[in-house]
Amino acid sequence: MNTSPLFPKVKGLLHGGDYNPEQWLDRPDILEEDVRLMKQAGVNTVTLGVFSWSVYEPVEGEYHFEWLRKIMDRLYENGIYTILATPSGARPAWLDAAYPEATRTSMKRIKNLHGLRHNHCITSPAYRKLVKKMDERLAEEFGSHPGLILWHISNELGGECACDLCAEKFREYLRARYHGDIQELNRAWWTTFWSHRFNDFSQIDPPVAHGEKSIHGLNLDWKRFTTVNTRDFLEAEMAVFREKTPDIPITTNFMHLYAALDYNQMAKPLDVISWDSYPRYGNPDVSLYDCSVENAFDHVTMRSFKKDRPFMMMESVPSLVNWHEYNKPKRPGVHRITALQAIACGSDTVQYFQWRKSRGSFEQYHGAVLDHLGRSDTRVFRDVEEVGRILKSVGEVAGSVVKAKAAILFDWDNRWAIEDAAAFSNKTKKYEQTCIQLFGLFVKNGVEVDLISSEESFGDYRMIVAPMLYLLKPGVAERMKKFVEGGGQLLSTYITGYVDQSTLCYLGGFPGDGLTELFGLYTEEIDTLYPKEQNAAAFLEESPIQGTYRIRDYCEIVKPLTASVLAVYNDDFYRGTPVVTAHSYGAGKAYYAAARLEEAGMEAIFRQMWQDAGLETKALPPGVEFHRRIKQGAAYDFYLNYSDEEQTVEPGTAVDLITGKAVRGKAVLPPLGVMVCRVQP
Repeated sequence: MNTSPLFPKVKGLLHGGDYNPEQWLDRPDILEEDVRLMKQAGVNTVTLGVFSWSVYEPVEGEYHFEWLRKIMDRLYENGIYTILATPSGARPAWLDAAYPEATRTSMKRIKNLHGLRHNHCITSPAYRKLVKKMDERLAEEFGSHPGLILWHISNELGGECACDLCAEKFREYLRARYHGDIQELNRAWWTTFWSHRFNDFSQIDPPVAHGEKSIHGLNLDWKRFTTVNTRDFLEAEMAVFREKTPDIPITTNFMHLYAALDYNQMAKPLDVISWDSYPRYGNPDVSLYDCSVENAFDHVTMRSFKKDRPFMMMESVPSLVNWHEYNKPKRPGVHRITALQAIACGSDTVQYFQWRKSRGSFEQYHGAVLDHLGRSDTRVFRDVEEVGRILKSVGEVAGSVVKAKAAILFDWDNRWAIEDAAAFSNKTKKYEQTCIQLFGLFVKNGVEVDLISSEESFGDYRMIVAPMLYLLKPGVAERMKKFVEGGGQLLSTYITGYVDQSTLCYLGGFPGDGLTELFGLYTEEIDTLYPKEQNAAAFLEESPIQGTYRIRDYCEIVKPLTASVLAVYNDDFYRGTPVVTAHSYGAGKAYYAAARLEEAGMEAIFRQMWQDAGLETKALPPGVEFHRRIKQGAAYDFYLNYSDEEQTVEPGTAVDLITGKAVRGKAVLPPLGVMVCRVQP
């Protein structure tokens, strides 16, 4: 069985999760039973120490690691490896009492009291010093332990602090960004409006609740600073382990599409990307397939940060969580298919929060492998046991990657700028949902696609979709031109190229920064539709795309210059004017969808683009998801049936790694069935 290049000590895929033995140090019988049951469930790795600071260091300077060494030794003796976390995600009470500067200040400028998680000021020199001391001790005590395979920095980093220390560091960030020139900042922020000009950087405060919040440039730069400051804290922790244990990789766990940090930037210093997956399965208003497409979007976002290696699903749950609006257990079969979805999308791990439920406090009812019952004959434990067996049978996929030839641009800066814009509709901007819907069309047609920042290289792709690219970073427009000129297929939509990186509107027409030339058109107005309003896009007879498709939410009124008109509006005063265009530019083609078309309309456009880009599609049955991972001349095709009916797929000549049986031609997937096929690429 192969190993992942990330974890050469471990054969195959990783299976396990967060383990909190410090909560059970007075119950050696439970600790003994945990190891026995981990082996029964096929667990080969656990994460330790995420919230262990008060046990490591009950009073300042007094360290207790003997219990952890015993646990790690016992696990290793039984073939279970350790991911060791730093405990900086939650501080002991003595720290806040001794160092009040370490507690966080809210955006109302109110100092928080001790409690919760991530209630710390990451700028605080005192806090950073104490974290560094703890990290040094962990590296010295456990850096050479044979069971250690990964350092896990903190936990779900996030939040913001508006204390005096952070405010001054924000000003330092602005001084550097604007070259010490306050007038450069005034121009970028357009502060002459409402007479908000600054004379000195010292006059600037964070956008607190009772202060300046009307300057878009300020709001955007604060979010950028929060990412920069959080990454600086992350890298400060990483530096200790880079020095003392250079051969052990490092990660930190991301959260869904967390809006407060730019994960494109946070990902750069990490050796491996990991994230925590908690989709809302069980909502009767959302099909299992649609929910899984959203979860696949998250997986692919994480995978795309480092496309040359697998990622990690660091946390998931085999049953229910305790913090959704409605907390429903996963139905029979759902855990299996969702665990394999993570692997299909490029993860080398299936890990849980948590191994055993806590007896008390906030997460006592959060799902776990072991319930308060403490039995291994529960439905949930058997589901985990089954996943453990499957992961062993498909272990050879470890280290393989997904190689997509299409990409969707998904930018955190763009998210922030669209959300903050005093324009359009506050209820229907839906940038993330729009990207997910377009992503779903790729999934529906079996086309692998990456989700990348507009700053990343476009060179490996044949097709790029840039939904609602409202904010253009420097150089992006030029690279889009070169991509199309070189033969690429590009599609952009309404609300593209309105502002620059400082949120200043482009003059001379949208889309700006030269994209008018690329798309061969300019926009004159945008109409925001009420929920009951409708329009439609009618494709012209001479267009290679046919049909009439509904429009909702947004209609741009565009003026073609050199673009070919493919479809026109059906209604309103702009009836008969262009809504979908295509413009040949060099060896490629740039499409523009000036309105929010229904999915069928966008799929019709994509089909033409996939064909022109030479991208192979797959005819998948309803509710079936497909992914392919590749390595060293082998390919692994995943088929996941989210429907409640049998579905027939066509894997060709292959071997189903789950059953070990040869497959020829067609195969039948039962409801919630999964196939993992080794094929020749």
